[in-house]
Amino acid sequence: MSARVLGESTQALQKSLARLSSGSKLNSAADDAAGAAVSLKLDSQVSRLNAAKSNVGNAISYAQTQDSYLKKVGNALDRMGELAVLAQDTTKSSDDLKLYDKEFQKLATFIGGTAQDGKGGIATKQFNGVDLFSNGTAADILKITQDEDGTDYTMSAINFEDAKYTNALGAELTDTTKAATALTNVKAAITQLADDRANVGADQSVLQNISSTMSVLKDNLGAANSRIKDVDVAEESANFARQNILVQSGTALLAQANALPQSALRLIG
Repeated sequence: MSARVLGESTQALQKSLARLSSGSKLNSAADDAAGAAVSLKLDSQVSRLNAAKSNVGNAISYAQTQDSYLKKVGNALDRMGELAVLAQDTTKSSDDLKLYDKEFQKLATFIGGTAQDGKGGIATKQFNGVDLFSNGTAADILKITQDEDGTDYTMSAINFEDAKYTNALGAELTDTTKAATALTNVKAAITQLADDRANVGADQSVLQNISSTMSVLKDNLGAANSRIKDVDVAEESANFARQNILVQSGTALLAQANALPQSALRLIG
């Protein structure tokens, strides 16, 4: 019986030592079969959350880059509107109007170059090889995974091929009548740009909230997983000391029990 009890104490001591050295209560599935299964699923969910959070972070950077370009486009449209008003001054000569138109066309070219090549071709502004602005096709709509289950969030597509933009970019200031038309078109383009920037800002806000939500979920899942598999050092240290005492006392008692037959033999001899 002493040997059996000592064997059980030794096994318990080895298990306690393994827990303390690894920091985990689950060094094998036999330690807690149900807990090991739950912990495995929680670990997998946290890994997927980390991947989705990385995707959302990249999408936020993408939207911030979009907004930076749109801000520059807004500055160009502001100046184009100013030129369109100046060109309606009847005291200006045709040569003066040509100068205004020259700057107007340069700004239009800048905006066209920001979005497309001006003829519906390949976008010249990209983020890691992905077009920042679309030409109105479904292929240009970005979908971002927003959770560990792969659910999509659809980002707003900024289409510089929209008529409000193309009408403004195709305007001229060569006479006062055309300048008046140009002003109307530029104002429409500014209204569209304001709407586009609002959409991009909304994307950033939503994506930041999604990222924050995933961070909270990750923390909560990590805490739940920790309660299942992480060892309580204080409790396990006390258990280790207890099992160590039992092993030492068991060893001493077993040695004493083994000594009794030898004493009996000496008496007989």
